[in-house]
Amino acid sequence: MTDLRSAPVPLVRDDDHVRGDPAAPLVVFYGDFACPRCAVEALRLRDAGARVAFRHFALKAKNARAVPLALAAEAAARQGAFWAFHDALYEDQGHIDDPHLWARCDALGLNVERFDADRRDPVIADRVRRDVRDALRAGATTTPAIFAAQAPAGKPIH
Repeated sequence: MTDLRSAPVPLVRDDDHVRGDPAAPLVVFYGDFACPRCAVEALRLRDAGARVAFRHFALKAKNARAVPLALAAEAAARQGAFWAFHDALYEDQGHIDDPHLWARCDALGLNVERFDADRRDPVIADRVRRDVRDALRAGATTTPAIFAAQAPAGKPIH
């Protein structure tokens, strides 16, 4: 008989976006920037000081803006503003179209031209697809999906 169990959540990676109290247990948060439940939970975890590794679970079938917002967040990350952009998106989900994204970039001091070029970079699209694939393999079926993190043997969770 075929083993139908979910794959384990991938170990914390060097390119994961991680924040929170280093002494707290780390959770992996698979989220979608167009998801209201994700916004509530992400901001609750932030305000609690939880240690969170954010990964994308952006499904176009759930919301047409899910993938473009994930790409935008990764473009902001290239300018060192992932978490600021993450919080701005979740704090105001009523304004997620491109003109509002550009306004957020201006407010965060990002280079808008670079942001636009970066969010179209195939490397960023590959990263978002990898996160979605890993979420599905781990058994995520909805957003947010939150898992206890694993660290590689002999390597502390950062």
